[in-house]
Amino acid sequence: MQSHPYNTLEDIELRKDELRAQLSSNSEKVGSLWRSLWAPQKSESKGELVANLISNSITAIDAFILMRKLMKTYGWLFGRRKRK
Repeated sequence: MQSHPYNTLEDIELRKDELRAQLSSNSEKVGSLWRSLWAPQKSESKGELVANLISNSITAIDAFILMRKLMKTYGWLFGRRKRK
């Protein structure tokens, strides 16, 4: 972490504006990467279409199982009680 000498309120405001611009830029980069990650892939052949369908199905099933495990273990955090 770099130290910046701040002598006046204007110095603080300038640094705050720099950081805000940097965060906005980083946020846009992350957003575009996230959208490209979840964008449907174009398939060239029927084999690729089937492979993409299987891959997406496995990902969805894996996410569902992960959520079930997390809710079973940490459900009390969300106000759910264990069934007796």
